[in-house]
Amino acid sequence: MSHINENIQLEFIISHAKAYGFIFPSSEIYNGLSAVYDYGQYGVLLKNNIKNFWWKSMVQLRKDIIGIDSAIMMDTNIWKASGHINAFNDLMIENLNTKSKHKIDILIEEYIENKIQKEINNAKIILGNSFNEEYFIKNNTNIIALNLKKKKIFEQMFKLLKSNNIAEIKSLLIELEIINNNWGNIQKCNLMFKTKLGYTDDKQIDIYLRPETAQGIFSNFSNVQKTGRMKIPFGIAQIGKAFRNEIIARQFIFRMKEFEQMEMQFFIAPHEDKKWFSYWKNIRLKWYLSLGLDKYYFKFKNHTKLAHYANAATDIEYKFPFGFKELEGIHSRTDFDLRNHQKFSKKKLQYYDPYKKCCYIPYVIETSAGLDRIFLSIFSYSLKKELLPNGNSRIVLKLPPTIAPIKAAIFPLVNKDGLPEIAINIFNKLKLYYNIIYEEKESIGKRYRRQDAIGTPFCITVDYESLSDNNVTIRFRDSMLSKRVSIKNLKKFLENHINMKILLKKIINIYNKN
Repeated sequence: MSHINENIQLEFIISHAKAYGFIFPSSEIYNGLSAVYDYGQYGVLLKNNIKNFWWKSMVQLRKDIIGIDSAIMMDTNIWKASGHINAFNDLMIENLNTKSKHKIDILIEEYIENKIQKEINNAKIILGNSFNEEYFIKNNTNIIALNLKKKKIFEQMFKLLKSNNIAEIKSLLIELEIINNNWGNIQKCNLMFKTKLGYTDDKQIDIYLRPETAQGIFSNFSNVQKTGRMKIPFGIAQIGKAFRNEIIARQFIFRMKEFEQMEMQFFIAPHEDKKWFSYWKNIRLKWYLSLGLDKYYFKFKNHTKLAHYANAATDIEYKFPFGFKELEGIHSRTDFDLRNHQKFSKKKLQYYDPYKKCCYIPYVIETSAGLDRIFLSIFSYSLKKELLPNGNSRIVLKLPPTIAPIKAAIFPLVNKDGLPEIAINIFNKLKLYYNIIYEEKESIGKRYRRQDAIGTPFCITVDYESLSDNNVTIRFRDSMLSKRVSIKNLKKFLENHINMKILLKKIINIYNKN
């Protein structure tokens, strides 16, 4: 078997996700909402399996991390203390010819990335098979100069932004030929959704849907530390919904207005940030690789522009069908959050260190992953078009078996002669342990193809021989090979191939080596 197309297009991914029950446009019967999606019957299972793997990796396997679930609605003072009300803005500009809206930072990024890509493409033509892209990017003087130019552009832009000289930012972009005079004025847009809390108009107060889950962790720092009797260093993990009124929400579920985050805030002693920043960068990249994703699709990208709370930041980027984009951020947040919450709340958020015999406000290393983006990375990586030896082709979703939405499909070869009864009996026993499917309609070949398309690792077929030998045929999704297995050994077979313990043992090894 060979792959017809290694670079699956985003349009095909979107189509497949809808056609096979993974992701639907939200409110589609009413023409939908922009950048809001629903997870279908298989999508929610895959999403929950990813969440489960992350939670077990971060909380269950570590004695120094515990988990919480904080509220979506929080006191407005939390967002004042965090800086979101004043600083959580995007700069937007409209192309007056096309009427399309663009974020300024993305325009600058794309301007530099396009120039870098031209350098790479030219080198590929000249050097041919001897071309090493990673080495070229690190050592080519033109690319180094372009990255320095990008840094200087951002520095100029933020200096102008700090002095509230937004009009000059447009002049800068025109001067660099990123835009021309056929663009509108730059506007500053706050990304938070505002709503009301209260029963009557005169009693209502303004609150915000949380734009991130991190602040729910910081506001609960003392509660968790004291009740959990946690000693620094320790972490608090959380999975939850966040909401951002994105100016430009595009690229399917990569950038949405309602999304889910998997975050962990790791509290450390002051000035130990460099050590732990490096540690969590390494750990988090290896978590993705443990799923069997190719290292080629990942890279670190250090921030040239740091958020107001950070003294260091890097992104784990993944090579999506639309290029390398952020999958997870690792940030050294210093003591910004706890210090500000202590100031605004007038409550002490210090930690007494029994070893150092002193109190201090802890520093924080954050790992913040977008669950929907992880879903998209795994889904796009796994979706293949394959040319078969017989000349036919198939579409197959080669998901890691341990997180596949459906673990096995049970088929009677034909819908008669006692075969369905045996198959249903197998289904009833295995459903206690795994998400499995029973199907008896259409030909066996069509049933195989459907299970390939939704990523089911194993198809179990009851045939006429099963009536006499109590064995079934197991067909492997990836190789399309099959083997006979005793019905009484099916549960053990599945445990050996799809149990979450397989992945968790890899994570334990990663922790032990680091």
